[in-house]
Amino acid sequence: QGLPWLVGIALQEMWQSANMAWALCPLLTQGAVELLSAHGSDEQKAAWLPKLISGEWTGTMNLTEPGAGSDVGALKSRAEKSGDHYLIRGQKIFITYGEHDMTDNTVHMVLARTPDAPAGVKGISLFIVPKVMVNSDGSMGGRNDLRCVSLEEKLGIHGSPTCVMAFGDNEGAVGYLVGEENRGMEYMFTMMNNARISVGLEGVAIGERAYQQARAYARERTQGKTGTNGSGAIIGHPDVRRMLMMMRALTEAGRVITYDLAAMLDISKRHKEENWRTYAARRVALLTPVVKAWCTDMGVEVASLGIQVHGGMGYIEESGAAQHYRDARIAPIYEGANGIQALDLVVRKLLRDEGEGALEYIDEVHSLINGLNQRSEEDLVVIRRHLAAAADALDNATHWLLDAADENKIDAIAGATPYLRLFGTVAGGAMLARSALRATESIEAGGGGEALLADKLVVARFYAEQVLPQAGGLATSITAGSGAIMALAEDRF
Repeated sequence: QGLPWLVGIALQEMWQSANMAWALCPLLTQGAVELLSAHGSDEQKAAWLPKLISGEWTGTMNLTEPGAGSDVGALKSRAEKSGDHYLIRGQKIFITYGEHDMTDNTVHMVLARTPDAPAGVKGISLFIVPKVMVNSDGSMGGRNDLRCVSLEEKLGIHGSPTCVMAFGDNEGAVGYLVGEENRGMEYMFTMMNNARISVGLEGVAIGERAYQQARAYARERTQGKTGTNGSGAIIGHPDVRRMLMMMRALTEAGRVITYDLAAMLDISKRHKEENWRTYAARRVALLTPVVKAWCTDMGVEVASLGIQVHGGMGYIEESGAAQHYRDARIAPIYEGANGIQALDLVVRKLLRDEGEGALEYIDEVHSLINGLNQRSEEDLVVIRRHLAAAADALDNATHWLLDAADENKIDAIAGATPYLRLFGTVAGGAMLARSALRATESIEAGGGGEALLADKLVVARFYAEQVLPQAGGLATSITAGSGAIMALAEDRF
């Protein structure tokens, strides 16, 4: 509805926390709107956007095929020109909300190949394929030649229909080319990159839901002695406190990283000055794989801790804690598996520009640390010390990867996943440190909200003491190279 990303993403988090399975429907429709807004013709925008934007119709993304998952270039769906449209034939799998009865029409964004297209991703085109045809006057026509073959039975997100879709079993499904032939992946990345930010937010949202439920249970569940007070609620136990604090800190770190990225996305599109738009676009490109992968990994970890807080009841479906874990587990897989996000960060974002974007980000973290140097409050001193050590670990690992890639690119690729984890860990610490600094300044200025502001200081310090020290170990893993990873022959696994 035209909201800035920073505002819209806050609303989106609430939807995802309330019902992640349902929230996938507007998420993909939003992506289809952004794709057509960026790459559709004026005629296509007039025909499809109004009802997609209003929610009268929904949109989907159709990439994956049985033989083409992360390797999208292997897809085999075909598109043959027929007058002013194309006839699409092929099968797609894992299509979220590919079939449902909530709206009158579903507008599928489908990748397919034209007959003489080059091999690989350079030969993929993008098509608008509606479930129901739309007449020239805007009225609804007949059913297009596509169908849902089956619904997948999944570990989680049970309320979301995940479909196997067949296009063109008979005369061929009518599709309309978006832009030019063979540029489909370029166009689809508009939808995919924004969807990756939204999926990263799912990790935050499901983490928040799991935290709230675990907190409520810990306040109510009486078990054992909780120290000087004797028997009481388990929230008095130090280890339960540790788990709850970890859930809260990881979730808040993911939130501030994601919201900051959303603000940068707005700046990249709307700022009056070109240099700011360029800077923000570079930052969005750098942090999108970090938000997608780090936040979803943390969402799984937080949901798992939520089960642990519940103890045996967490393993019982009736408690609801297990559902959060089952729902969270898909997020590191879809919209580009997290291993692919790590490769994107290292190969595309780090090595291609010789580390310019990453080192620029690290310099900004060091500037924040220098600002913290001017403060003498104990919390800020502790936060600064741990953030400085973690930032140095990221700096050293970044330079090691840049040097290693010149000699043995496999060494750099082998360290991609721990590097992304390290980058996200430091980014979360930096954003929480910034919030702690602002909270301290706000407390000094007065004006209310001191309890909430004090909470921000505690969460930031906990993260600094309990999460940031992981940076050193991750840097060690990265700089170990590929030796032990690649040492075994395939038949020894």
